[in-house]
Amino acid sequence: MSKKVLREYFELCPNGVCEDLLTEQEKRMVKEDGALFLSGIVQAADRQNGNGRVYSKIILEREVEKYRKVIQEGRAVGELDHPDDSVVNLRNVSHKFTDCWWDGNDVKGKLQVLGTPAGQTLRALVEGGVKIGISSRGMGSVTESHGKTLVEDDFQLICFDIVQEPSTSGAFLFQEEKKNIREGKYKKINSLIRDILKD
Repeated sequence: MSKKVLREYFELCPNGVCEDLLTEQEKRMVKEDGALFLSGIVQAADRQNGNGRVYSKIILEREVEKYRKVIQEGRAVGELDHPDDSVVNLRNVSHKFTDCWWDGNDVKGKLQVLGTPAGQTLRALVEGGVKIGISSRGMGSVTESHGKTLVEDDFQLICFDIVQEPSTSGAFLFQEEKKNIREGKYKKINSLIRDILKD
Protein backbone atom coordinates (compact mmCIF):
# COMPACT_ATOMS: atom_id res chain seq x y z
CA MET A 1 0.00 0.00 0.00
CA SER A 2 1.30 3.43 -0.81
CA LYS A 3 0.74 6.50 1.32
CA LYS A 4 -1.26 9.38 -0.08
CA VAL A 5 -2.48 12.75 1.18
CA LEU A 6 -5.72 12.31 3.15
CA ARG A 7 -7.88 15.39 3.68
CA GLU A 8 -10.98 15.60 5.87
CA TYR A 9 -13.42 18.47 6.34
CA PHE A 10 -15.33 19.58 9.42
CA GLU A 11 -17.79 22.30 10.35
CA LEU A 12 -16.82 24.25 13.45
CA CYS A 13 -19.34 25.50 16.02
CA PRO A 14 -22.46 23.60 14.94
CA ASN A 15 -25.49 25.83 14.30
CA GLY A 16 -23.36 28.93 14.81
CA VAL A 17 -23.13 28.48 18.58
CA CYS A 18 -19.61 28.49 20.00
CA GLU A 19 -18.65 27.51 23.49
CA ASP A 20 -16.72 30.10 25.50
CA LEU A 21 -13.32 28.41 25.20
CA LEU A 22 -11.01 31.41 25.54
CA THR A 23 -8.54 31.85 28.34
CA GLU A 24 -8.53 35.16 30.20
CA GLN A 25 -5.43 36.24 28.25
CA GLU A 26 -7.14 35.39 24.95
CA LYS A 27 -10.23 37.34 26.01
CA ARG A 28 -8.00 40.37 26.62
CA MET A 29 -6.42 39.87 23.19
CA VAL A 30 -9.89 39.89 21.59
CA LYS A 31 -11.05 42.93 23.55
CA GLU A 32 -7.90 45.04 23.38
CA ASP A 33 -6.14 43.90 20.18
CA GLY A 34 -9.02 42.69 18.02
CA ALA A 35 -7.66 39.13 17.95
CA LEU A 36 -9.88 36.56 16.24
CA PHE A 37 -10.25 33.02 17.57
CA LEU A 38 -12.26 30.20 15.99
CA SER A 39 -13.24 26.90 17.57
CA GLY A 40 -15.19 23.70 17.06
CA ILE A 41 -14.93 20.05 16.01
CA VAL A 42 -11.85 19.42 13.89
CA GLN A 43 -11.84 15.62 13.51
CA ALA A 44 -13.93 12.59 14.52
CA ALA A 45 -13.12 8.99 15.39
CA ASP A 46 -14.86 5.70 14.64
CA ARG A 47 -17.51 7.05 12.26
CA GLN A 48 -17.68 7.37 8.50
CA ASN A 49 -17.21 10.93 7.24
CA GLY A 50 -18.38 12.58 4.04
CA ASN A 51 -15.33 11.22 2.20
CA GLY A 52 -16.32 7.69 3.22
CA ARG A 53 -13.28 7.33 5.50
CA VAL A 54 -13.19 6.03 9.06
CA TYR A 55 -10.38 7.00 11.46
CA SER A 56 -10.00 4.71 14.47
CA LYS A 57 -9.80 6.40 17.85
CA ILE A 58 -6.52 4.63 18.64
CA ILE A 59 -4.84 6.14 15.58
CA LEU A 60 -6.31 9.60 16.17
CA GLU A 61 -5.37 9.57 19.88
CA ARG A 62 -1.76 8.96 18.92
CA GLU A 63 -1.77 11.70 16.28
CA VAL A 64 -3.62 14.24 18.45
CA GLU A 65 -1.07 13.68 21.22
CA LYS A 66 1.74 14.41 18.75
CA TYR A 67 -0.13 17.47 17.45
CA ARG A 68 -0.56 18.84 20.98
CA LYS A 69 3.25 18.92 21.25
CA VAL A 70 3.42 20.86 17.97
CA ILE A 71 0.85 23.30 19.41
CA GLN A 72 2.96 23.78 22.56
CA GLU A 73 5.97 24.55 20.36
CA GLY A 74 3.97 27.24 18.49
CA ARG A 75 4.35 25.41 15.15
CA ALA A 76 0.76 24.18 14.61
CA VAL A 77 -0.13 26.30 11.60
CA GLY A 78 -2.49 25.64 8.70
CA GLU A 79 -3.33 27.08 5.31
CA LEU A 80 -6.31 28.79 3.76
CA ASP A 81 -7.62 26.10 1.36
CA HIS A 82 -6.15 22.65 0.87
CA PRO A 83 -3.01 22.18 -1.17
CA ASP A 84 -2.44 18.83 -2.86
CA ASP A 85 0.80 18.03 -1.08
CA SER A 86 2.03 17.24 2.41
CA VAL A 87 4.13 20.38 2.97
CA VAL A 88 2.72 23.38 4.83
CA ASN A 89 3.55 26.41 2.70
CA LEU A 90 4.27 29.30 5.08
CA ARG A 91 3.25 31.86 2.42
CA ASN A 92 -0.32 30.50 2.64
CA VAL A 93 -0.59 30.15 6.43
CA SER A 94 -3.74 31.78 7.83
CA HIS A 95 -3.97 30.51 11.40
CA LYS A 96 -2.28 28.69 14.25
CA PHE A 97 -3.81 26.21 16.66
CA THR A 98 -3.69 27.17 20.32
CA ASP A 99 -5.36 24.03 21.73
CA CYS A 100 -7.02 20.72 20.85
CA TRP A 101 -8.72 18.12 23.04
CA TRP A 102 -11.07 15.14 23.02
CA ASP A 103 -14.83 15.38 23.62
CA GLY A 104 -16.11 11.82 23.36
CA ASN A 105 -15.17 10.65 19.86
CA ASP A 106 -14.78 14.22 18.57
CA VAL A 107 -11.52 16.14 18.49
CA LYS A 108 -12.17 19.81 19.19
CA GLY A 109 -9.78 22.63 18.53
CA LYS A 110 -9.22 26.34 18.97
CA LEU A 111 -7.22 28.47 16.58
CA GLN A 112 -6.09 32.07 16.27
CA VAL A 113 -6.38 33.85 12.93
CA LEU A 114 -2.99 35.37 12.07
CA GLY A 115 -2.18 38.76 10.52
CA THR A 116 -0.70 37.14 7.41
CA PRO A 117 -2.18 37.90 3.96
CA ALA A 118 -4.08 34.59 4.07
CA GLY A 119 -5.13 35.36 7.65
CA GLN A 120 -6.47 38.75 6.57
CA THR A 121 -8.51 37.01 3.87
CA LEU A 122 -9.82 34.52 6.45
CA ARG A 123 -10.74 37.37 8.82
CA ALA A 124 -12.61 39.18 6.02
CA LEU A 125 -14.53 36.00 5.19
CA VAL A 126 -15.51 35.37 8.83
CA GLU A 127 -16.48 39.00 9.43
CA GLY A 128 -18.44 38.93 6.16
CA GLY A 129 -20.53 36.06 7.48
CA VAL A 130 -19.04 33.30 5.32
CA LYS A 131 -19.40 29.86 6.93
CA ILE A 132 -15.91 28.44 7.35
CA GLY A 133 -14.98 24.78 7.72
CA ILE A 134 -11.84 23.00 8.80
CA SER A 135 -10.12 20.00 7.26
CA SER A 136 -7.39 17.72 8.51
CA ARG A 137 -4.49 16.96 6.21
CA GLY A 138 -2.31 13.92 6.70
CA MET A 139 -0.39 11.15 5.00
CA GLY A 140 -1.44 7.53 5.14
CA SER A 141 -2.81 4.51 3.41
CA VAL A 142 -6.35 3.15 3.38
CA THR A 143 -8.10 -0.19 2.93
CA GLU A 144 -11.66 -0.97 1.85
CA SER A 145 -13.88 -3.03 4.14
CA HIS A 146 -17.67 -3.49 4.04
CA GLY A 147 -18.22 -0.36 1.97
CA LYS A 148 -16.05 1.81 4.21
CA THR A 149 -12.58 3.18 3.67
CA LEU A 150 -10.49 2.50 6.78
CA VAL A 151 -7.48 4.71 7.50
CA GLU A 152 -4.48 2.54 8.32
CA ASP A 153 -2.05 2.72 11.25
CA ASP A 154 0.60 4.50 9.14
CA PHE A 155 -1.51 7.70 9.15
CA GLN A 156 0.39 10.87 10.13
CA LEU A 157 -1.48 14.10 10.87
CA ILE A 158 0.17 17.10 9.22
CA CYS A 159 -2.14 20.03 9.97
CA PHE A 160 -5.66 21.45 9.82
CA ASP A 161 -6.54 23.77 6.92
CA ILE A 162 -9.42 26.22 6.50
CA VAL A 163 -11.90 25.17 3.79
CA GLN A 164 -15.43 25.93 2.70
CA GLU A 165 -16.91 22.42 2.49
CA PRO A 166 -16.32 20.08 5.45
CA SER A 167 -16.75 16.32 5.05
CA THR A 168 -17.43 15.76 8.74
CA SER A 169 -20.79 16.87 10.05
CA GLY A 170 -20.45 19.77 12.50
CA ALA A 171 -16.95 20.91 11.44
CA PHE A 172 -17.59 24.61 10.81
CA LEU A 173 -15.64 27.29 12.64
CA PHE A 174 -17.28 30.19 14.40
CA GLN A 175 -15.92 33.31 15.96
CA GLU A 176 -15.45 33.82 19.68
CA GLU A 177 -16.94 37.30 19.85
CA LYS A 178 -16.49 40.19 22.25
CA LYS A 179 -20.24 39.99 22.90
CA ASN A 180 -19.87 36.41 24.10
CA ILE A 181 -17.01 37.43 26.37
CA ARG A 182 -19.10 40.21 27.95
CA GLU A 183 -22.07 37.88 28.32
CA GLY A 184 -19.81 35.34 30.04
CA LYS A 185 -18.68 37.98 32.55
CA TYR A 186 -22.29 39.02 33.23
CA LYS A 187 -23.28 35.38 33.79
CA LYS A 188 -20.43 34.99 36.31
CA ILE A 189 -21.42 38.20 38.12
CA ASN A 190 -25.09 37.17 38.23
CA SER A 191 -24.11 33.75 39.55
CA LEU A 192 -21.99 35.35 42.30
CA ILE A 193 -24.83 37.68 43.29
CA ARG A 194 -27.27 34.74 43.48
CA ASP A 195 -24.79 32.81 45.65
CA ILE A 196 -24.37 35.80 47.99
CA LEU A 197 -28.13 36.30 48.28
CA LYS A 198 -28.62 32.61 49.13
CA ASP A 199 -26.36 33.04 52.17
